[in-house]
Amino acid sequence: MITYRPLWKTMADKKFTTYTLRVKHHISHATVQRLQKDMPVSTHTPDKLCTLLDCRLEDVAKHMPDEKP
Repeated sequence: MITYRPLWKTMADKKFTTYTLRVKHHISHATVQRLQKDMPVSTHTPDKLCTLLDCRLEDVAKHMPDEKP
């Protein structure tokens, strides 16, 4: 599973808000909600976030192994 928890820390460190992403950088509300819920997004989204935040992919997303039953 991919989690976007690192994104929220990176955004806070760089004084970005979800409002900034949506209004200033034209990332849709639906995409922001998908990120908040750790749902799949296109690879274009993390790429754009890394560019906007001037950071590495590790600062936006992290792979977490699925739990075994």
